Amino acid sequence: MSTIRSSRFLRNALALDAAACAGMGLLLAGGADALAAPLGFPVGFLRGAGLVLLPCAALLAWFASRETLARWAVHLVVGVNLLWIADSVVILLTGWFAPSSLGIAFVLGQALAVAIVTELEIIGLKRSAEIQPPLQA
Repeated sequence: MSTIRSSRFLRNALALDAAACAGMGLLLAGGADALAAPLGFPVGFLRGAGLVLLPCAALLAWFASRETLARWAVHLVVGVNLLWIADSVVILLTGWFAPSSLGIAFVLGQALAVAIVTELEIIGLKRSAEIQPPLQA
């Protein structure tokens, strides 16, 4: 796959995604005990979700700091975000958990936020320039 020169817009969108992942990761991992009852989710589920987000935040921050990226890296970010959104909906529809009204609002709110950031990343990718490989002699 090709390499792109990341637009400022894409780098900012990736940085926003990194900050949101880090914030949510810290909130869920560190506050799982306090959040479990009001949200209606098990402590282990919340803590696990938070711990998954922290390395993702680090990788996103690294991507945001790069002037060039493999196009597949941005596609990977978009794909993982879309999977997160789908999983959020599945969690609510399957009945695996019994979230409170606040828990439902929390899951839908974070899924909407991920959708918005994902759209920003797609716009940023479209604004990024393709880097042409050097001609072979």
